[in-house]
Amino acid sequence: MIPLQPPRRLIDVEIDGEVVRVPEGSTILDACRTAGKDIPTLCHGDTLTPKNACRVCVVEVEGSRTLVPSCSRKAETGMKVATSGERSTSSRKVVLELLASSVDLSTTPRAKEWMAEYGADPARFGEEAARVEQPVKVDNELYVRDYNKCILCYKCVDACGDQWQNTFAIAVAGRGFDSTISTEFDAPLTDSACVYCGNCVEVCPTGALSFKSEFDMRAEGTWDESRQSQTTTICSYCGVGCNLTLHVQDNRIVKVTSPHDNPVTHGNLCVKGRFGYGYV
Repeated sequence: MIPLQPPRRLIDVEIDGEVVRVPEGSTILDACRTAGKDIPTLCHGDTLTPKNACRVCVVEVEGSRTLVPSCSRKAETGMKVATSGERSTSSRKVVLELLASSVDLSTTPRAKEWMAEYGADPARFGEEAARVEQPVKVDNELYVRDYNKCILCYKCVDACGDQWQNTFAIAVAGRGFDSTISTEFDAPLTDSACVYCGNCVEVCPTGALSFKSEFDMRAEGTWDESRQSQTTTICSYCGVGCNLTLHVQDNRIVKVTSPHDNPVTHGNLCVKGRFGYGYV
C-alpha cells in the first residue's frame, strides 16, 4: 500500500497510568481510544473539525486548571491524562442530565447506556425544566427535521457549510436559549438553498435529522436495526466511485450512508447517491 501521508513521529502519552504511543498531532481522544478507554462523545465527528459543543468527552490533564475536551485537545509528549476522575465523571453526569432534561435523546446511540453508567437523573430538575418544544418539520419526501432532539452540536451546519458541501443552506438562528438550527428566514427546505445531499443527516448524532423512510417506520413501530443488514457497494449513477452502505430491512433499502474512511467520499454523498435508490 502507498501511504497517503508522510509518516509522523510517535509520542508517549500517559492515560490512567498507562503509557500509550500515538502519532504526533493526535488528539487526547485518539490516545484514549488507543488505550482502550471508552470516552462518550456527541458533537465529535471523525470527518469534521471539533466544535467543543457538548462537553461530554472532558478529561483531566495534569497541570490544567479546567477540564479538557479530549476531542479537540492535541496530545503532547509526557502528558498525563485521567479519564475517570471525580471531576470528569461528575461533569459528564451533569451534562447528560442537562441535555436529557431539555431534549429528546431517545434516538441518540448509546445515550441510555451512558446515563446508566454515570448515574444521570434528568428528572431531578423537575417537570418545569425548560424543554425544546418544536413541531416536527416534514416538508419534503427525503428527510425530516425534528429539532426536539437537537443538541446544537453544529455538525450539520459544518457539513452543509465550508467544511464539506459549501451550500450554506442552514445556520444557527436566535440567541441564547432561543438558538436553533434553521434555514434562511426559517423557509421550508423546498424554498431554501438545500440540495438534498443529506450530508447533514449523515453527521447528526441524535436523530434530529433522519431519513423520511426511517421516520415513518419509527412512527409505525416497524423500525428494527437488529433486523437490518448493511452492504457496502458503489454508486451506479456516475463515474466518481462513491461508496454506499445500503441499510436493508425485510429485503428493502431503508436508508443509505457512506463509509467515513472512504478516500473518495469521506462519508459525503450527493442527492442521487443518498436518496436515489427507489429504482432498485
